[in-house]
Amino acid sequence: MRIRAFILAATAALTACGEQQGIAPQRMADAIFAVIEADRAAYTNNVVNRLQNEEGVIKADEHWKDTKALPLPAQMLRMGSERVAEQGAGFNYALLSQWAINSQNKPRTDLERQGLEFIVENPGNNFYGTEKLGDTEYFTAIYPDVAVSPACVSCHNEHVDSPRKDFELGQTMGGVVIRFPL
Repeated sequence: MRIRAFILAATAALTACGEQQGIAPQRMADAIFAVIEADRAAYTNNVVNRLQNEEGVIKADEHWKDTKALPLPAQMLRMGSERVAEQGAGFNYALLSQWAINSQNKPRTDLERQGLEFIVENPGNNFYGTEKLGDTEYFTAIYPDVAVSPACVSCHNEHVDSPRKDFELGQTMGGVVIRFPL
């Protein structure tokens, strides 16, 4: 419910950005990211890490439907992103990485690649830019996706398809990309 209310407010703010009033693109992207990051960290720490790693009640698995497991945090983010897209909220977001396990989470544009490199080389910093895709100019923001839980590190380091196996807690593993038209 909290995300839906925020999306409605974000949509109104993005609509207003085309007029003389509204919120600056960077501030809007930062606000959207704050909600995404809070929900992602809460799910990772309070659900996945607690139930899988601490209590051993249920595991998280990329084939969660077939194995009756929890969806992975990256899958939860994707499901939220798809729902936002279905609602026509006026923006989109994705979790991307230079070391993506799933090929659909690899960067696709030059700006995405540049931004992911920047956030890895500059821990704690965000990346902002504009890019033209088709006939539309977009504001694109990329935020570090940090390993907030032992569940993140163990999953990525132990996954058979992971191109990198040396992640540590607190390290940038990828980035949350938020994009909306200017």
